[in-house]
Amino acid sequence: MTQRILKVNKLIKQEVGKIILSEINFPAGIMVTVMKAEVSKDLRYADVFISVLPFEKKEEVQEILKENIYFIQKILNKKLFMKPLPKIKFVIDESGEYVGKIDELIKKNEL
Repeated sequence: MTQRILKVNKLIKQEVGKIILSEINFPAGIMVTVMKAEVSKDLRYADVFISVLPFEKKEEVQEILKENIYFIQKILNKKLFMKPLPKIKFVIDESGEYVGKIDELIKKNEL
């Protein structure tokens, strides 16, 4: 992976995180975290991986983000001074849920 792609990944993660924190309202009790961003080699597309707590609310969060994707993209486009500007897509990061299940199994076997 090139240095430029690594820098763009980091920049998109930071900026999308700021936008979600300041501009998107989620229902009370839901926490959304941007885990990472992965841009394509040609820098035209970016997958933004998000973590949702509680995990059971992931569909609700996905729907909110889907409704606001153009708004988020518009703000991101104004903040980034690069060409091409990656088109973002949100992906639920399920690794946290997986770790939680493993942790439960370990605790269950210790008893």
